Amino acid sequence: MLVGVITPNETDEQEKEYLEELEFLVTTAGGETMKSFTQKLQRPDRATFVGSGKLEDIKAYVVEEEIDMVVFDDELTPSQLRNIENELQVKILDRNNLILDIFAGRAQTAQAKSQVELAQLQYLLPRLTRLWTHLERQKGGIGMRGPGESQIETDRRLILNKIALLKEKLKLIDRQNETQRKNRNQQIRVALVGYTNAGKSTIMNVISKSDVFAENKLFATLDTTVRKVVIENVPFLLSDTVGFIRKLPHHLVECFKSTLDEVREADILIHVVDISHHNFEDQIRTVNETLKDLGALNKRVITVFNKIDAFQPTQHHIDQQAEALTIDDFKHSWMAKNNCPAIFISATKKENIDEFRALLYEEVRALHTERYPYDQLLY
Repeated sequence: MLVGVITPNETDEQEKEYLEELEFLVTTAGGETMKSFTQKLQRPDRATFVGSGKLEDIKAYVVEEEIDMVVFDDELTPSQLRNIENELQVKILDRNNLILDIFAGRAQTAQAKSQVELAQLQYLLPRLTRLWTHLERQKGGIGMRGPGESQIETDRRLILNKIALLKEKLKLIDRQNETQRKNRNQQIRVALVGYTNAGKSTIMNVISKSDVFAENKLFATLDTTVRKVVIENVPFLLSDTVGFIRKLPHHLVECFKSTLDEVREADILIHVVDISHHNFEDQIRTVNETLKDLGALNKRVITVFNKIDAFQPTQHHIDQQAEALTIDDFKHSWMAKNNCPAIFISATKKENIDEFRALLYEEVRALHTERYPYDQLLY
């Protein structure tokens, strides 16, 4: 079951979309959503996130339908988590914990596993007290003071030690990656960025003719993949990166900074947009905000509007008589004018890929000529 709060600066439509995304996250994690509950509040309740009356409604539904997990759309404080758990008596997750769980399942390399483990430990640290509720029943008396507190302190020290070790390990991996990136400095570097599930890995496979894992689920890619690509006579390096998402946990952004170095050090960014999504403009904004945080917003950007085969004009209030827009229609739309240079493709149907290759070739060639004017490859 999903629970969200609509604050005054959010509309009903926005909260509906956030919960749809949360449902997709639950599906990606292997769960099934039965029902969503929302409540309009000035701000989330400090004790139970939602009001006491709404919590009673949620509890009644949980008991009636035998729900075994309730997922909240925002980060819960340790006290909110404890209070809700005591009231509902089922497993409680917030959005951050759910995303961390998906990341843990998707991590393949030593770097990704260490990054996820570090984020999980940082998330767990302030929430340790609720793990030791069985010691709360201890009464005072001689020899009975504070066994729970000492156990929590021991756990906290162990976790802090583990966090320090993981940070050192990640520093070492980061140094190794930096050495690898230095060896690639002789070539133009292009990075695929975009919202999660926009089709970056599919485009990577089409352009580089490689076999990168791609799936219609959130965060299918966690580890950065780099492939050498040659279009006509120009070689360059193409990298696939982790997708961005709204309300991405702060711990994860911090822990994945080293993975996103590929984005920071790229010469050209290919911003992949899922044009079939009914609110892709919001997704573009989220990606741009994340790029700004990474200090990578001033780079050369090619906007690739993907999944044109699934685009529905009516969803975007376009009065179109034809069943689908043509490539020419897209080129004359506000999407092309506001995001120049822009290209419209379908990676799965391989539609308009040749034009995309040609545009990519021109962009890389111009940069290559500027940087290596005497390179024999181009003549």
